[in-house]
Amino acid sequence: MPESPVLPLVVAGGGAAGFMAAITAAEAGVAGVEIWEATAEPLSKVRISGGGRCNVTHACWDPTELVSHYPRGQRPLRGPFSRFAAGDAVAWFAERGVELAEESDGRMFPVSNSSASVVAALRAAAQRSGVVLRPQRALQQVIPAADGFHLKARGTSASIRCRRLLLATGGHPSGRRIAAALGHQVVPPVPSLFTLRLEAPWLTALAGLSQVPVDLELQVGSERFRQSDGIVLVTHWGLSGPGLLRLTAFAARALQHHHYKAELRINWCGGLDVEQLRLQLAAARQQLARRQLANGRPECLLPLRRRLWLALLEQAGLDGNRTWAELPRRGEQRLAELLLRTPLTVCGRGPFGEEFVTAGGVDLGEVNLAVMESRLIPGLHLAGELLDVDGVTGGFNFQHCWSSGWIAGSAMADALT
Repeated sequence: MPESPVLPLVVAGGGAAGFMAAITAAEAGVAGVEIWEATAEPLSKVRISGGGRCNVTHACWDPTELVSHYPRGQRPLRGPFSRFAAGDAVAWFAERGVELAEESDGRMFPVSNSSASVVAALRAAAQRSGVVLRPQRALQQVIPAADGFHLKARGTSASIRCRRLLLATGGHPSGRRIAAALGHQVVPPVPSLFTLRLEAPWLTALAGLSQVPVDLELQVGSERFRQSDGIVLVTHWGLSGPGLLRLTAFAARALQHHHYKAELRINWCGGLDVEQLRLQLAAARQQLARRQLANGRPECLLPLRRRLWLALLEQAGLDGNRTWAELPRRGEQRLAELLLRTPLTVCGRGPFGEEFVTAGGVDLGEVNLAVMESRLIPGLHLAGELLDVDGVTGGFNFQHCWSSGWIAGSAMADALT
């Protein structure tokens, strides 16, 4: 019985990193690249991300600044991002017919405002370059050999040989299992980018309210995490919003270790300190003397939503119908303390994750990030969410996929051609 031909390159995983790597290698001259996707629909996360709009990347052009948005992988990513960062991703997609537009917060979406254009561009680029897509082919076993790898897929008894292999299976347990079987240390995955459940009925009664800017401080055991000038959204279970999600991303492992029990403190005054607030409140006694507390506020508190202001007055034990001239000194102190450090008890994680992001994966110390190749097994490359890298919300996780996929694809092409 004739032996099956040796494929030059198999990419396990038809997501963002897998497609980028396969296209890059094929466009560099590698013929016969195959993408094995376990499901019937490749690029499914790209399709549904950002509410169907796909936040492709973030307008953060300096690699040194870019790495600051990654709770896991900050320092190691400096090298990869110096080779392929946000500007390179924008240019890459523009060359393939997808123009990106920057929103006010820096997120970048396709001008079409639809993830379908991103999916279509990736699939078209793969087809043009000769990449073969194998849907519903899940990699189950990898056996290193002298000439590459012997692969076994679900539902097939035959072994398929390849010279180079890329694992880009995202957060799916199968990829971590294969990496571990090959001897790699896998950092256990924990949720990242999640909302918090609070024991604060007075605050959750304001569900739907958003507030900016706020400063957040999270005390988890002996560790403390801070986030400045963030946006928070009050929900019926606690807090969400970009500022809160960024905070939980950096605190993900500590929170998981402490079973999501913590103390959260909020400065509703956007960084104002004690002395600045004291002066503002003292001035309000003079300038707003005849105004009711409920209807008049010093300038620094004008950004506060009225519902939140009234709730804070009530929490401070103050009657909103009183005038500023009648505000007792003790009441003023309680109000100032609440405005600067509202204490809230965290009792768990909210019911939803954001963008299905996890913290954990293959230990970065075991990967040569210059070529995304295993330091343990030559010819084995790894990219995307399978690595112990995760970014905050705003397009950063996709950017890591584009960068690691491009670097892996380029390196594999160099080795194969």
